[in-house]
Amino acid sequence: MYNYYLSPDREFARKLRPLLGYTPVNLNIFILAFSHKSTHAERPSQSQNNERLEYLGDAVLGTIVAEYLFKKYPNSNEGFLTKMRSKIVKRKSLNKIGDKMGLDMMLNEFNNTRLSRSMLGNALEALVGAIYLETGYRHTRTYIINQILRKYVDIHELEKVDDNYKSQLLEWCQKNGNSVSYKLLARYKFEKRDRFKVAVMVNGNRMATADDFNKKSAEQTASEKAMLALGILIEEED
Repeated sequence: MYNYYLSPDREFARKLRPLLGYTPVNLNIFILAFSHKSTHAERPSQSQNNERLEYLGDAVLGTIVAEYLFKKYPNSNEGFLTKMRSKIVKRKSLNKIGDKMGLDMMLNEFNNTRLSRSMLGNALEALVGAIYLETGYRHTRTYIINQILRKYVDIHELEKVDDNYKSQLLEWCQKNGNSVSYKLLARYKFEKRDRFKVAVMVNGNRMATADDFNKKSAEQTASEKAMLALGILIEEED
């Protein structure tokens, strides 16, 4: 009640309530969840950023989505479940969910930098991390299933989506008599982790490049960009 009516951050608490379904006790971790590293604000709580919560939320979200799919598809094999989980928790999907949830309004509250689309997915993971710390696994599981998966993810439509862009590009090239190959342009350290920059080559010409912490993921992103450039894919409107 204090956070909703008397706290200096009561306006933020009132914005959180419809998003969470309750008013949190520890507002600071939710403020932190929406504090991006590029922002230097005056609040003491914003001397840190949401990266640690994002790390925690990523793990919690992945576990709960895996459990949800395991129970929803009792006769499906590991390969199918892995692909379905990947479609749900990949960066592009989380960015879209974060946008639909209106997380940009929360980010605007605590950041004085220009918002990028990737910040929405990061904030969603950080929000999950904050909910987990505040309420524990059981409540977080209920929240993710009811307020994220059932509201914003069309599972049955997702079953039909083929997001293996590397395979699709290879198939298209084979049908049209083109060659396709991938080239590692750079491997470097970013935030103490290895990051890979790859290029996809069609008939020896560089069509697209992409960076990621995982080489295979970078190849998938580069393949998607190449397919957009070649007109094989049409970019989705947000």
